[in-house]
Amino acid sequence: MRTTFAALRHRNYRIWAGAGFVSIIGTWMQVLGVNWYVLQETGSATKMGLAVLLQAIPTLLLSTWGGALADRLPARPLLVASQVIHAALAAGLGAAAWSDSAGLPLVYAISLFSGAVSAIEGPVMGRWGSTLVDRDTLGNALALGSLTNSAGRILGMSAGAILVAAAGPAPLFAVNALSFLAVVVALLAVRQQELHAPTSAPVPTRNAAAIRAGFAYLRRQPVILIALALSFVLGSLGRNYQVTMAAMSDGPLGSGASGYGTLSTVFAVGTVVGALFAARQRELTYRTLIGVGLLASLLQILAGLAPGTWSFAALILPIAAGAVLIDTTVGTRAQLDTDGTMRGRVLAALAVTGSVSAAVGAPLLGWLSDHAGPRQTLVLAGALAAAASLAAGAALARQRGLAVEPVQLRITLRESVGWNADRLRSRVPLSRTCPGGHAPARVVARATTTGRPARECAVCAPRYGRPRQRSAAAATPPAAEAASPRP
Repeated sequence: MRTTFAALRHRNYRIWAGAGFVSIIGTWMQVLGVNWYVLQETGSATKMGLAVLLQAIPTLLLSTWGGALADRLPARPLLVASQVIHAALAAGLGAAAWSDSAGLPLVYAISLFSGAVSAIEGPVMGRWGSTLVDRDTLGNALALGSLTNSAGRILGMSAGAILVAAAGPAPLFAVNALSFLAVVVALLAVRQQELHAPTSAPVPTRNAAAIRAGFAYLRRQPVILIALALSFVLGSLGRNYQVTMAAMSDGPLGSGASGYGTLSTVFAVGTVVGALFAARQRELTYRTLIGVGLLASLLQILAGLAPGTWSFAALILPIAAGAVLIDTTVGTRAQLDTDGTMRGRVLAALAVTGSVSAAVGAPLLGWLSDHAGPRQTLVLAGALAAAASLAAGAALARQRGLAVEPVQLRITLRESVGWNADRLRSRVPLSRTCPGGHAPARVVARATTTGRPARECAVCAPRYGRPRQRSAAAATPPAAEAASPRP
């Protein structure tokens, strides 16, 4: 239990997590309210999906700008302003639903503007959240964040369903507007002196230049690019279960709307299980990402062959748990393995990857389900996702000698040492200078007669391999040389 909830030892994180839980409940109540309002007004599921699409489009266009702002400007004022805007937009939806005068155009306009605010706010909030805990508990904090999102989604959708049946969608929008006030209070209650600042201070630049610098930085991070590419494939082919669960329920399983509701509940429970499992892990590594991605893909193939609703549900639960574990691992590595001054832009790239995977995957899986069949779609998509996991594993194996660190150390491992990058990183302080006193630079690991790797930078490592025997005269260094530390 102490490991599972390690991030809660930080006062700032406890305040933020509590306010976030309240806000998540309100957010999902509003999602249900918007869907119900549009469906009630039009009777069209396509027009209901248009509201969702309008909220997703700004993420593709504005997330990079949000990432640049996150790396340049203080997070607290930006977040307070975004929460106030969200509250005003939710109140506007409530007024539109109560008056029933503006109709769908206002709902669509508010959905689009809300998506724009969320696109800019997302990287800022991600960077802010990473300062609430120390580096060692960041992964646990992200896992608990997934748990909060999953539990808040279940509670928000359940409470929203009861409230919308009793009083219509307008009260749901009012509740969401009030929930943002909890976030504002939490932002003001966080102690500035207890925040964990990034490794170095952001350098103010123009947004366009900052965005170009962010893309240039990502191109130099092959490990992160591999993780993002795998996240895209798994997200588009392996995680758009809103589409495939509906197609399976309406088609081969023959369970209809009640079966779809059951599967949705099982999927939500699986996300909670996955978040708890991720929170219990001391470290989420790339090996975790590859292993869980491969396992979830194989389970997806079996789900396509499931004979009935309950056997399909039994496979959906671990798949949902794996989806949360994959997201948490990618988010953790993206923040821990990159420069602190670039964190906002890296998180923006992560948000764009998720949005594009949803935008590409949902229509593709829907088209395949209509033309090839839901079972064949699950089997084909699972096979492609499994192949992508294996390919990503092979690509990461080729990068074993390259470690991407916040201080941009590049650690080259010699095959004779036989250590992997994770073990070496755990033994090498990331912010220290080399034994020769030089600034952090290219560090090499070489074999020694003691069996332990010697660490020294390229400046003071004129040779590699077994040290040569030194004469007694050479054993006494000159006075000037003895005054400085030696490797």
